[in-house]
Order: sequence, then structure tokens, then C-alpha cells
Amino acid sequence: MMNIQKAAVIGCGFVGASTAFSLVQKGLFSELVLIDANKEKAEGEAMDLSHGRPFVHSMKIYAGDYDDISDCALIIITAGANQKPGETRLDLVHKNVAIFKSIIPEITKRNFEGNLLIVANPVDILTYAALKISGYPKERVFGSGTVLDSARFRYLLSEHLDVDSRSVHAFIIGEHGDSELAVWSSANVAGIDIHDFCELRGHYEHDAAMERIYKEVRDSAYEIIERKGATYYGVAMAVGRIAESIIRDENSVLPVSSLMEGEYGLEDLCISVPTLVSQKGAEQVLEIPLDEKEHKKLRQSAAELKKVLETLDL
Repeated sequence: MMNIQKAAVIGCGFVGASTAFSLVQKGLFSELVLIDANKEKAEGEAMDLSHGRPFVHSMKIYAGDYDDISDCALIIITAGANQKPGETRLDLVHKNVAIFKSIIPEITKRNFEGNLLIVANPVDILTYAALKISGYPKERVFGSGTVLDSARFRYLLSEHLDVDSRSVHAFIIGEHGDSELAVWSSANVAGIDIHDFCELRGHYEHDAAMERIYKEVRDSAYEIIERKGATYYGVAMAVGRIAESIIRDENSVLPVSSLMEGEYGLEDLCISVPTLVSQKGAEQVLEIPLDEKEHKKLRQSAAELKKVLETLDL
């Protein structure tokens, strides 16, 4: 019997531990299981988090193993090798697919009926791998995708325009990586076209600003890794946001990575586009309007991912 208030995090490195912290802060669950190849690490994280329980709502946080996951509503996989300075997310692929080939069968053995959220990188490739290895329905296996990239985009636009980032509506779509694209054609602030709003705020050099902001979004992980070795708080908050939409059955529109079956003219790969996220998982892919240039960039991004998928034995 599935317990909607129970989640598991597999992988207790920087991203996994920060994700667990984000979930504890959000108060979505009454039970949180932490699993790591290094059991002691998971135990230490569970102890550390549990000591903060008097400051949040009551919940059980413990280090467990795969036998503890069968009744989870949500399993979040952050396990995998980390991106090192100078390494792209796609460089990680073979190491992490091998790790997934040992993790996913452990999950499928246990009659798990909830949603599988992939966070490890390269997220689009690993989401596809998880889907193929698990054999689960496509809506139940999806990746954190460009939810964080879109937040970075909204943040940078909000700084540029001196407006609350929650009033900025804009998506990054495509690969969560170097071929991602900004959807400028539908970006807006409170329904006002982004270029018109820029002019209201005294900005007229649209092309230069667009190029600068896009590059900052695309390269921000590299910039952070160079300075502090890894990125984890932003993605942990993004995962918390996705979890909230699932557990509260919000039907929020989030650019998660899920299987394409003809949408945007794409087939048989996982890529990030705006999607309705609910208790059913990545319930419905939405085809948002793109201009011709954006369509072309999305197809190019998909082609990059396809090249990598062709090298995998799935």
C-alpha cells in the first residue's frame, strides 16, 4: 500500500543531502528514508537532519535500504559520479548509467508504485535509462530537467529588470546542459512581453542582453563548480518544488525531463519541456508556442542527446 507521505532519497552526496534538507524544511513528508552505498554516510545525514526535528513538523528520518522503499510515494535518485571542473554533464554518462543498472533493478524488485524522480546528471540521458531499465509507465519516471535552469533564467531576468523573480514567466527547455535554449518568444513579466517590459525599465539593447543572460544561465553550473566544487542548493530547492507539485497534486507546469512521443516532432528520448506535474507524475507534456529559431534549437538539442543515447546499451 503506497504511503503518500513517504519518500526516499538514493544517494547522500551533496545533492542528496541538500535535497533531504529541502524536503524536511518543506514539511511534505512524515517519513524520509536515506539510502547510500556508504551506509554510514546515510546514517550521519539522517542523524544530523533528525536533530532539527524540533524546529519543523514531526517526521521520521532514517538511513535504510531497498527493503524500506516499496511503499514510498516518491523516490529521488541523486546517486552518481559528480561533475568535475572541466567536465560536461554528458562526460559523466557511462559511469552513471552503470550505477543506474545496479540501482533501478533493486527498486523494481520491490513492487514500488510511486514516482521515480531522477536528479543525477546527465539527467535527460539517465531519465531515459531509468525508464528503459525499470519498464515503468512513462509518466512515473521523469527528471528534474531544466526546472533549475528556468529558475536561474527567471532570477537573472529579475535582477536585470529589478522586478520580483516570481513575476517573471520564462522557460529554459531542451537538454539540461550545453545545448539548452531560452524561450524568449513567450517570456513575459505579468503578461507584458519581455522586450516591452525591458523598455519600460529603460533597457533597449535587447540582443546583447539576451545573449549575456542566456550564457550566464547556461554556464552558471560551471561557474559555481569552479568556485566551490559542486552545485547543490539550487537543485535541492528545485527538487523540493517538484516534490511539492507531486505530493499536493498541484498540476503545476514545470519543465521536467520526460519521454517524448511525437511532441515538438521528437520521439524516443527524454528532454525538458513544460509539463503538468501531479500525483500521477509527469502527467501531460505541453506544447508551448516556439518561433522557428527556437524549434530549430530544440531539434538540435534533441540531436545531441540522441547521439549519446546511441552509444548506450539499454
